[in-house]
Amino acid sequence: MTITVKPRHPALGAEVRGIDMHQPVDAETLKAVSDAWMKHLVLVFPEQHITDREHVTFTRHFGDVEIFHQTSLHLRSDRVAEIFLVSNVDEEGRLMRPSEPSQKQLSSSQQWHTDSSYRPLPSMGSLLHGIEISRTGGITQFINMYMVYDDLPESLRRDVEGRRARHDFSMLHRVVGSPAPTPEEQAAMPPVWHPMVRRHPVTGRKSLYISSIYNDAVEGMDEAAACRLIADLTAFAAQPKYMYRHEWEPDDVLMWDNRCTVHAVTPHDPNERRVMHRTTIVGREPVMAA
Repeated sequence: MTITVKPRHPALGAEVRGIDMHQPVDAETLKAVSDAWMKHLVLVFPEQHITDREHVTFTRHFGDVEIFHQTSLHLRSDRVAEIFLVSNVDEEGRLMRPSEPSQKQLSSSQQWHTDSSYRPLPSMGSLLHGIEISRTGGITQFINMYMVYDDLPESLRRDVEGRRARHDFSMLHRVVGSPAPTPEEQAAMPPVWHPMVRRHPVTGRKSLYISSIYNDAVEGMDEAAACRLIADLTAFAAQPKYMYRHEWEPDDVLMWDNRCTVHAVTPHDPNERRVMHRTTIVGREPVMAA
């Protein structure tokens, strides 16, 4: 395969053409995709009318595929275990109400975060397939956290250098009112501490590493000060110059690097069907302090 790479935004995001996810991908093409991923952080693969199995197969070119630990809210596909359901339609085709527990938890995706930061080895990246897209919103926004770190005001830089933040999956129910994890789920995923400034294991670049829906504590700060710091960092990061906003077309597949980006989705009409399937690439190493 011969691919073309076209930037979508100066900060991050590029469109990749020439990939057919129905077909095997040779080593040279994979190297070109990986290089583009490290350079642009978010890749858009248009017109990929793939099955969930093909989605998982393509993801495996880049690493092992995470299986979501939580089972109580049925966000993990019953058909292909590696698929995380970012959808307001269940696997039987029923449109779900915003008040349903799974939808409450998914509403947290409207706040800035990076996937699976609550794991001891946080995920490398994610791939999201837009099967049924929304036209009333549902734009997925990404921020280049390399650039954010580089531009941090000195006051914020002093607060994050050499510090760790806690990442706790159970914070979701405090943020959006979704059900608390079961005791088994809590035991499977206890809180973890990660450096707030991390060094990317491939590029070697420093980035700010926070995840607002999971961060509930910062080393050396009381709860109120930690909350203010995460809010201030998040507000600074959410500037258009650091952000790519993806307006979905059917069968777009997006691939992003969770180690140096955060993302959030804009609201959409809950009466409009939105079916998005995600795979998540398992992390290979602990977060490396910069």
